[in-house]
Amino acid sequence: MNRKVPLQALIEAAVMAALAFILDLLPAINIGPWISVSIAMLPVFLVSLRWGWKIGMASGFIWGLLQIALGDAYILTPLQAFIEYFIAFSFVGLAGLLASRSLSARSIVLAVLLGCLARYFWHFIAGWVYFAEYAPEGMPAALYSLIVNGGTALLTFVLCAIVLVLLWKTAPRLFKTT
Repeated sequence: MNRKVPLQALIEAAVMAALAFILDLLPAINIGPWISVSIAMLPVFLVSLRWGWKIGMASGFIWGLLQIALGDAYILTPLQAFIEYFIAFSFVGLAGLLASRSLSARSIVLAVLLGCLARYFWHFIAGWVYFAEYAPEGMPAALYSLIVNGGTALLTFVLCAIVLVLLWKTAPRLFKTT
């Protein structure tokens, strides 16, 4: 069975990735030097909930590519860049696994949770491996990465879930493809 992806879905994936990049350039809520919270993932969540996980992951991938191509990436090594910008950003699109025609506030919150956990799992791995030197003396690198990336994931999840549920309640057409 060969199903073609609608052109509209591909265009939306690219536009939403660009919008995510632009939102990422806006000032974020900074809680300490390494923990920041923003709504930049919202466009990728929205396209994921509209079209499913494949289009969502493609949008996240494009967003990560834009981060690198336009110089907004913090790169230590090629593998670290691949993990944090291609894999992690793509995994935001896994929120689309919970996409359905009958969305509810609960399914949106669960989708955002899934996307946040998937993205920040990869940031946790990269933080543990590549940013261990920033851990306070005596603190294991894994714990440091868990605190920094876990804090960011939790706060970003809360903010994005609230905004998406409010969007769904006020403009439900944004979540429909037809």
